[in-house]
Amino acid sequence: MALNVPSRAIHDVGLAAWFGGTLANAVALNRAAGETSNFSSAGRVVNAGWDAWTPVNAVAIGAHLLGSVGQLRGNKDRLFAQKGVGTMAITKTALTVAALGITGYSRLLGQKISDHASVPVASGTEPTEQTPPEVASAQKQLKILQWAIPAITGALIVVSAYAGEQQRPGAFKTGVLDRLNPLS
Repeated sequence: MALNVPSRAIHDVGLAAWFGGTLANAVALNRAAGETSNFSSAGRVVNAGWDAWTPVNAVAIGAHLLGSVGQLRGNKDRLFAQKGVGTMAITKTALTVAALGITGYSRLLGQKISDHASVPVASGTEPTEQTPPEVASAQKQLKILQWAIPAITGALIVVSAYAGEQQRPGAFKTGVLDRLNPLS
């Protein structure tokens, strides 16, 4: 079995950045932007922060996806030989697709907000009475989605840890034997 260190590393680093960056922005940036007494400045600040994060996030996601393909290729024999690996891979794929979809939709919503350069907002996800309706609507959706991305990418981290445990010699042996035994 060949070592998959490069693909595992870019998989994990990309996922860590995707998870950590979105969590940090949800916890800190969106809230911190509301600390100003000038609501128009809050919109500009939060837009600048998210606009700066977007290309970094895109690279992180790309690295994670590239590493995922490498991991899949490096473990293709286990997919069929070891019971439970296929289910784990399907679970990771479903979570990844969900995280990609929510990230993409969140970016579209964020772009609606960013298109209004100095829109008055109470914070990154809280409108004011002066916030334009289309921006307020996007913010209300982002208030929920800002937590969905780290939740799903966090679940991906957990499933990846489980995948690592499946590679332990004892788990591999048991999984192969279970696959060969139709009664298990």
